[in-house]
Amino acid sequence: MIVGFDYGSSNCAMGVMNAQNAVELVSLEQENYYLPSTLYTQHSALVVDFVAQHLTDSVFEQEFKTQRQALLNSLPRIKSDLDISVNEQSLFIGREAIAEYVQFPEEGYFVKSPKSFFGAVGLKQGQINFFEDIATAMILKIKQRAESALQKTLTHTVIGRPVNFQAVGGEQSNQQAIGILERAAKRAGFKDVAFLYEPLAAGIDYESGLRKDQKVLVVDIGGGTSDCSFVQMGPSFRGNRDRDDDFLAHSGKRIGGNDLDIALSYHGLMPLLGLGSEFKSGLPLPNQPFWQACKINDVNLQSQFYTEAHSRQLIAQLRDVCQPELFKRLIALQQNKQGHQLVQQGEAAKIALSTQQTFTCDLGFLSPTLSKQLSLSDLALAVDDSISQIVALAKQAIVDAGVQPDVIYLTGGSAQSPLIKAALQVHLGAIKMLNGDHFGSVTAGLTKWANMLYK
Repeated sequence: MIVGFDYGSSNCAMGVMNAQNAVELVSLEQENYYLPSTLYTQHSALVVDFVAQHLTDSVFEQEFKTQRQALLNSLPRIKSDLDISVNEQSLFIGREAIAEYVQFPEEGYFVKSPKSFFGAVGLKQGQINFFEDIATAMILKIKQRAESALQKTLTHTVIGRPVNFQAVGGEQSNQQAIGILERAAKRAGFKDVAFLYEPLAAGIDYESGLRKDQKVLVVDIGGGTSDCSFVQMGPSFRGNRDRDDDFLAHSGKRIGGNDLDIALSYHGLMPLLGLGSEFKSGLPLPNQPFWQACKINDVNLQSQFYTEAHSRQLIAQLRDVCQPELFKRLIALQQNKQGHQLVQQGEAAKIALSTQQTFTCDLGFLSPTLSKQLSLSDLALAVDDSISQIVALAKQAIVDAGVQPDVIYLTGGSAQSPLIKAALQVHLGAIKMLNGDHFGSVTAGLTKWANMLYK
């Protein structure tokens, strides 16, 4: 069976064509169509174990076990230390992963938006292997859930990809990320895998309803990346199996909804943990540890923040700070690995502030009854730089195309923010602006393209 697969930075979704030749999203988690892009396990080696078990008797088994032999040899000891029984579930995805992490933040291994790391520059082969295993484990579980819901085997898929996975690294980063995703999808059981730019996928969904040709600037603000595609669309182009000639311009950067969450968490919530306060000497506290705690989409900064050496450094600084009661919260967050929980509150505030003026963040996990009310003006101040970069991407696509668009088509979770819409209108002028299905447009377009490609 053919499926469109949005393996997103914030959420994952799958779509199929139903008997009426319309896109139907597949239930992936307790009647939910969108599954948060998260994974939790008690130990990172258990990801390798999960994948190895599901590759038994497959064409990938021998190569995989040879490459991961050292980790596989360590599993009996790890399982014994963790007191994990043979049939006990040890790997969780989606909302289950978030629930496990919130309950046991200091004990396990939690990954949010793994796709954000796939194009990282300077990854060693061991790190690439591990990201492949994370992607494989997630795709395996998602595929199994979709097949259970559909009662059919999924064999062919088109997976969405950003224009650029990273701001740096260029095509080498893109090919590294595509390689990780393709190997993971095939190990998960897909026989054929193709890729399509996410903004183009969103545009294809919009194009289905066009009765005349248009020049469309698709602005797709995802969780990990923002992409702009300037595409010719409509009846004259709809049947083309190769859309390369229909592209007038592309632009993309690794900045998205996750960056807005991080910025709001840093500027809006970290002052409660000591950001902006001083040492007794009168010198300001360094910003770096507060930024590291929030930067959940940077594997290197997160690794540095949670080391034992950094814990000792923070504890040593405690006696020299002017507001130790605040700084103790940062130490507790570091020791309990609660950076993701803090940023989840920033994300909740960002979402709420798209439709209301204020939102109260619950920070009781740091201190009983601790909370912070954030306003739309707090959000505007925190994300101003990020929005400026998104606007620059849209302007660059228009300049590169050499022509004005007939319409701007907005999609992606953060595209519903009134701040982003207002900024685009100010800088791009009175161009007609339409909202797509902020979460479903990409999946729908991928599904339509997959069914045209494979039939």
